[in-house]
Amino acid sequence: MPHSTPPVRRDYSLTGAEAANAVEKGLASANWYQCPIPRKRLKELMQRRDGPALRDTALWILALAATGFGGYWFWGSWACVPFFIAYGVLYGTASNARWHEMGHGTAFKTRWMNDAVYQVASFMCLFEPHVRRWSHTRHHTDTIVVGRDPEIVEPRPPSLWRMVLSLFNLPHAFNTLRSVLCHAAGRLDEQEKSFIPQSEWPSVVRTARIWLVIYAVVIGSALYLQSWLPLMFIGLPSLYGAWLSYLFGLSQHVGLAEDTLDHRSNSRTIYMNPLLRFVYMNMNYHLEHHMYPMVPYHALAQLHAEIRDDCPAPYPNLLAAFEEIIPTILKQRTDPTYFIHRSVAQTASTPGTPAEPRVIPAN
Repeated sequence: MPHSTPPVRRDYSLTGAEAANAVEKGLASANWYQCPIPRKRLKELMQRRDGPALRDTALWILALAATGFGGYWFWGSWACVPFFIAYGVLYGTASNARWHEMGHGTAFKTRWMNDAVYQVASFMCLFEPHVRRWSHTRHHTDTIVVGRDPEIVEPRPPSLWRMVLSLFNLPHAFNTLRSVLCHAAGRLDEQEKSFIPQSEWPSVVRTARIWLVIYAVVIGSALYLQSWLPLMFIGLPSLYGAWLSYLFGLSQHVGLAEDTLDHRSNSRTIYMNPLLRFVYMNMNYHLEHHMYPMVPYHALAQLHAEIRDDCPAPYPNLLAAFEEIIPTILKQRTDPTYFIHRSVAQTASTPGTPAEPRVIPAN
């Protein structure tokens, strides 16, 4: 009986052969295609304002307080379950979006406000702030370029078992715990050293040690009270509330082209309702965000209106996107070279072809 050959997986590490290949092909830190938009209009859209982020951050904190209080009040009965479900999404998913926007430095006009929310949100979604700031900069510079992008959500061929675990954030939580322990001991791995400036290494170590102290206090409180309640508020929501964040993450790039210099080929824009957009901070306009990452989240809908005629049709909702994503993931299990070809204009740049200089996200 013939044996099927398992599909070959590319080397997604940042220090392997694919990293060198990306440089040889001209894909590393290259120029990307950008949809045309008048410079004056782009400058207007890039204006930073404190107002929208102050409003949305206040609503987020109030929602966390209200759902958290409901979970506390009804603790010990089934009535606490819907409150903790909502609290978990606000903690484990909404914090991810806020980590992201604050990391770009565009949500608030006032820098210390961005930095303060960034640190808190990073802790909530288990993203080490200094590590992820620099990995995300590389993600924008080399989006879905194999061997260069450290934030590819599902390498090909995808593992269905790992994807199920990721709905509960378990692979990420395990990797973060291992990473925090290493960093607290003063060690960074070679991949991290490839994108984190050496001047930032002491900050990575210091933050890891602070995190360990916080978790020690929370776990100690749970043991002292002989109750899971402290962990339901800090720690566990990063697991039980991250399922929506993972679905959002899958919808951004999974199933689309790798190794391209056109965000219209590797990023999705998906229309969402106001509640999801609030949780996600308008990152459903993901193609627009990658093409012009210095445009604040509150202006992305306007940016979408400006460039949509030069982009593939947006997906009408999240369900429509997953009706495409799921069959693609299943096909990639046996054929990792398969991907969805998005229809784009012929003006797209290709490797080696100059394009208008792109904007690099703020550090």
